[in-house]
Amino acid sequence: MHEYSIVMSLMEQCESLAQQHQAQGIEQVELKIGILSGVEPALLAQAFETFKLETICHNAKLVMNIQPLVLQCRDCDQQSQVDERTIICPICTSNNTLVIDGEDMMLMQLVLDT
Repeated sequence: MHEYSIVMSLMEQCESLAQQHQAQGIEQVELKIGILSGVEPALLAQAFETFKLETICHNAKLVMNIQPLVLQCRDCDQQSQVDERTIICPICTSNNTLVIDGEDMMLMQLVLDT
């Protein structure tokens, strides 16, 4: 389960940022998770709850914002947002699309206890 390694890396990043800002703790960790990121939100939440106990995030709440897929169709030239894992244009049903957003996982915000 690669969510464990993702959370371990996230904890390291949180520790580093907290140290840079002389924070005593972290109250909230906010992530953006793209629908095509390959990350399973339920498994990520479980891993976060397991690994946070030994870190500066031990009291932190995890907020996950699931980013829909944003496609640009090369045939009909329309941009659309879809909530499922597909590269088919919902307007013209072409598969000649470009993924604009929805493939990444990003740390968006930390609420620090200073």
